[in-house]
Amino acid sequence: MTDPIINRVATMAEMSAKGEQPEILFWVGCAGSYDERYKNVTKAFASILTKVGISFAVLGNEETCTGDPARRAGNEFLFQMQAMSNIQVLDGYEVKKIVTACPHCFNTLKNEYPDLGGNYEVFHHSAFLQQLINEGKVGLKGGGAFKGKKITYHDSCYLGRANNIYEAPRKVLEALDAELVEMKRCRTKGLCCGAGGAQMFKDAESGKKEVNIERTEEALETNASIVAAACPFCMTMLTDGIKNKEKENQVKVLDLAELIAQAEGL
Repeated sequence: MTDPIINRVATMAEMSAKGEQPEILFWVGCAGSYDERYKNVTKAFASILTKVGISFAVLGNEETCTGDPARRAGNEFLFQMQAMSNIQVLDGYEVKKIVTACPHCFNTLKNEYPDLGGNYEVFHHSAFLQQLINEGKVGLKGGGAFKGKKITYHDSCYLGRANNIYEAPRKVLEALDAELVEMKRCRTKGLCCGAGGAQMFKDAESGKKEVNIERTEEALETNASIVAAACPFCMTMLTDGIKNKEKENQVKVLDLAELIAQAEGL
């Protein structure tokens, strides 16, 4: 996958040609490469890594879908084809440590690739950002523009229930010195945005209300001016929900990396 926004970031192929090995591989993902909205998250996270001096690279054109949507939709054959292709590339570059901003990529790379021989140390960017904050590499200047603002956080299913990552995103938000207001359904009882299980790519089934509208209503009930997300699927569904309620001028949906980058003035 490639896009002008990451053209200035080194690829694994370029670093390998120089005999160099980056500290981490930034797995950009489909949304981070092609979705116009989520490209901003890719930019934000890359700018943070650059600022703190972490050596990283991307696969560029050699990165393909992890196979998560195929497996969730029931196409196991396609999933294994995609996974084996990626594992071959990753092992060819002797990749050891991967960071991604997508919980779906994170879950697949971390928990499902080992069954096919792909064993890596995999981090979601929320945990990696928390680590940078704890190490003092990201200062946040007292919260910057978000100091004192009401922010609510939506738990991604593949971060929370699938991988028990609840505290890292909240610790990142706490560092902004903002007021974190929880939705009535959060953490282990959090409500799905409505996109998981490959639902993102199919027509909605009959019912009284779309799942993302239900979740958006819960977010709006907190009176927060910012809905923090940590997943491209969640961001899309919540943004659509905010637009449905005609609140896009009052409430913004932002990824954790965007919040940190803005607070840092990047």
